[in-house]
Amino acid sequence: MEIKKSPKADLEKGKSMNILMGFVVGLAVLFVGFEWGSRDVQVAQASDQVSDIIAEEEIEITRPENTPPPPPPPPAPVVADVLQVVDDDVELEQQDILSSEDNQMDAQQQTYVPPAVVEEEEESAQQIFTVVEEMPKFPGGDSELLKYIGKSLKYPVIAQENGIQGRVICSFVVNRDGSIVDAEVVRGVDPSLDKEALRVINTMPKWTPGKQRGKPVRVKYTVPITFRLN
Repeated sequence: MEIKKSPKADLEKGKSMNILMGFVVGLAVLFVGFEWGSRDVQVAQASDQVSDIIAEEEIEITRPENTPPPPPPPPAPVVADVLQVVDDDVELEQQDILSSEDNQMDAQQQTYVPPAVVEEEEESAQQIFTVVEEMPKFPGGDSELLKYIGKSLKYPVIAQENGIQGRVICSFVVNRDGSIVDAEVVRGVDPSLDKEALRVINTMPKWTPGKQRGKPVRVKYTVPITFRLN
């Protein structure tokens, strides 16, 4: 005879599901237990480390041994003042006591000596000007200068025979007294003509000196001398 069961009353239907749920719950409990245990270990380890650090700090902080103080410096030598005893009958020379006010009065009474100043006249006497307010002049002016050169000039025979002619430019310095010095040829033509031109310049009479600010000064002057054959 076959036994018939109702599907609703079948107890084997949810057995596997219940077993699976039981495994899941058991694994969860085990996981929580392991996690809780590891935390305790970590806290314990941390507390051990803190205790080790505190112990090391306590060991490092130690007081040094008491060292003996340095010996005191030797006492300074005492210098005894020597007192000179003078009899009442001895007369002492009186010395004037000068105060700072007396020194100031003496300093104010000292006369001020100005430094020596180099006179400008000495400098201007050595200086040679090229252009001044009043240029030096030949006695009688430029026309008399040309006449003097024409009369004093002697044409060199060598230059005449060789037919040499031209213009020789000479320069010279008119001193403060009008005398002629430092004559030289600026541009020459021939040695014979240059020599004759310098001779005429050096034999000129005194000039009227040039003036700067109303005072005579040395002035450099230039004169052309022409040599021409007829």
